[in-house]
Amino acid sequence: MLNRVQPIKAFVYESVRFSPTLSDTIEVEVVPRAGGKPCCSGCGRRCATYDHLEKRCWTMTPLWIFSMVLLYTMRRVDCPQCGVVVERVPWASGKWRLCDGFRLFLAQWARKLSWQETAASFRVSWADVYASVQWVVEYGLKHRVLEGITAIGVDEVCVRLGRVYWTLLYQIDEHMVRLLWIGYDRQKDTLLAGLKSLGEPVCAGLRYVCSDMWAPYLAAVREHLPRVLHVLDRFHIRKQLNEAVNQVRKEEVRALAAAGLQPQLKKMRWVLLKNRKNWTPKERRRMRQLQHSGLASIRAYWLVVAFEHFWTYLSPSWAAKFLDGWRRRVRRSRLQPLRKVADTLHKNRAVLLNYFRARKAISGGVIEGLNNKVKLTLRKSYGFRTDKAREVALFHVLGHLPEPQLTHRFF
Repeated sequence: MLNRVQPIKAFVYESVRFSPTLSDTIEVEVVPRAGGKPCCSGCGRRCATYDHLEKRCWTMTPLWIFSMVLLYTMRRVDCPQCGVVVERVPWASGKWRLCDGFRLFLAQWARKLSWQETAASFRVSWADVYASVQWVVEYGLKHRVLEGITAIGVDEVCVRLGRVYWTLLYQIDEHMVRLLWIGYDRQKDTLLAGLKSLGEPVCAGLRYVCSDMWAPYLAAVREHLPRVLHVLDRFHIRKQLNEAVNQVRKEEVRALAAAGLQPQLKKMRWVLLKNRKNWTPKERRRMRQLQHSGLASIRAYWLVVAFEHFWTYLSPSWAAKFLDGWRRRVRRSRLQPLRKVADTLHKNRAVLLNYFRARKAISGGVIEGLNNKVKLTLRKSYGFRTDKAREVALFHVLGHLPEPQLTHRFF
């Protein structure tokens, strides 16, 4: 079975036996093939044997209820270029006491479970799981292919307490959705560094960029990708409109309470933030009762509902006319939080209309889905103490990175 799934060139599996000292453990003895020269771990050249070290033990992938270990007496080689060094073996790299096949096995399970659960399930340490995932991620980043990228998404994610934000670059093409780059801030220079890290060939092939209305992102895209169609994310626009409605409601509730009037907006927060298609019968009755009350919150809600018609247009010209008319209605409404959002949309009018110039082919919904996976990965990050570990975990889950071709693959 070992020769079938994990053949090792220039070495021979001499014996396989139950361990006389460890319970439920299978020991695999390996010896060098007769006449074969060891390989230098520095330059890879085959050289003469200098001497032998003590027998070492590596952990292999478990078999049923049995742990498996590989035993081998390491040789030192006399290399004319590197000097006297330890030989290179094909089943493990570096000084790790885990076989490469087992490390890939741990990394695959770490994508499904938390790292702590993976370590407990396979009786290894958390550091072994982290090192295995890091090894797979480094291999994937080195061998990934950045070709055929036509659309990217930019967004920020809060990674820990203290409002610490990271900038994330995604590929959001129809045939591939993956994480491309991580920056430890959300400033203009951060995004510029991320775009430059993709390389000139990738940036030259881009057609669309999707982001929110964060000013540093708008400036960075305008500076580094002037010919790319920049599309704003519908989700963040609706979020700003909902926040404006909520702000109007809170101010009006305080004003009614200060005047000693009846609290007509009690328990109306989520009603005003919902899509009206999702109202319950009770919520529909409440809205009918307040429809002609003249409350500012009700007027703000229906203005936001009216803006949803903006996304149904096909022509940028007609969409622009609707946007101008809606902005005039908002300015006449004297609802200051909503006027601020309307002025922001007018300021970014050209970028907002790119949604129609892109034929509605680019949407920020896929970015929000990826952000949810980012938050889930960070919630599973038991034991993460450094930003490097968080970055490795995100690339491991969302990077779609190539992996070493080793044994013990999943079906």
